[in-house]
Amino acid sequence: MKEQDVINDYTAITTCNRIEQQLSPSTKSDVNNSPDPVNIAKLYAIKEAIADRVEMHKNIGEQRSQWNNMLLTSINIITLAAATMTAIATTSASPFLGLKISSTLLYLAATVMLVIMNKLQPSQLAEEQRITTRLFQHLLHQIDTTLSIGHPMTSDVQEAMDNILALDKAYPLPILGTMLDKFPSSVEPSVWWPQQRRRQVKKINQNINDWNGWNGKLEEEMREIMGILGKKDQEEYIRLGQKALKLNKILAICGPLLTGLGAIGSAFVGSWAAVVGTVAGALATIVNTIQHGGQVGMVFEMYRNNAGFFKYMQENIEFNLMEKDVERRENGEVFELKVALKLGRSLLEVRNLANASSWKGEQLNEFASKLF
Repeated sequence: MKEQDVINDYTAITTCNRIEQQLSPSTKSDVNNSPDPVNIAKLYAIKEAIADRVEMHKNIGEQRSQWNNMLLTSINIITLAAATMTAIATTSASPFLGLKISSTLLYLAATVMLVIMNKLQPSQLAEEQRITTRLFQHLLHQIDTTLSIGHPMTSDVQEAMDNILALDKAYPLPILGTMLDKFPSSVEPSVWWPQQRRRQVKKINQNINDWNGWNGKLEEEMREIMGILGKKDQEEYIRLGQKALKLNKILAICGPLLTGLGAIGSAFVGSWAAVVGTVAGALATIVNTIQHGGQVGMVFEMYRNNAGFFKYMQENIEFNLMEKDVERRENGEVFELKVALKLGRSLLEVRNLANASSWKGEQLNEFASKLF
């Protein structure tokens, strides 16, 4: 009987231990097969916040685009009306005091409105919101992919939070106080991503001998692509951004200067200065149409964002290559596919480009991206 009691006690203890192991959150079975519901709930909450931001930036972007059209039309109409009044008063036998005062006031109003418009650059503001909307939608798709694959980690939640905050900082909504400098002293690529962090292990293939899709040839190809992105694509868009910025600065100065000159000329109706006032009004309309109708500020922001895109790709490639533990890198095959798609190339074209760069070195004139 004693032996039987001992056997029964041992069996009961063993059964309890097995039950405790099955209920423990730190067991291998739970880690591999049971996603953390808290992380899933957090990601869904982040998705809701991102969806709200997408709608908000989209609506504000449309509003600021309408600002640009409305202000452009209003200023041009006011300027042309003032120039017409000045011309009528000049050609009449006895200048009318009412036309003289009205044209001067219209020119002054156009000057003030144009200064404000040039300061805010509504076309550039609208482009910022369009870019932000697209980037937030990209984050939304990333979270959907993470949830679809399953097993979201705490690092996925933290990465999503960091991306949101970095994007909020890169493209602020308020105009007063935190608005981006529309006329910077130098052109720098836009940066909307947080500092890269060491990833937790998330294997796609359980075979420990496959090097997570990486090999020496792929690493060399990615280094060549990274070099081309920095020396060709990024530098090209920085150069174009500098030209757009210079043109925008010249136009932003010439517009108010011409309307101000028109106001001075209209005040001296009956002399040669009135002719200058009329011509200045016509030229101001042309300058204003080129700057804001042509949306030079938007073009500058587009170039700066494109340069930032190539900088982001460079940093992403460099971050993976610097990680010595290949199991902590993004899967090499998936990463190569992403790089090819972002550059608008097939996998074969990416490999051929990297090989051509390694052969020709600095003599390669081809850009990495075929999208823009």
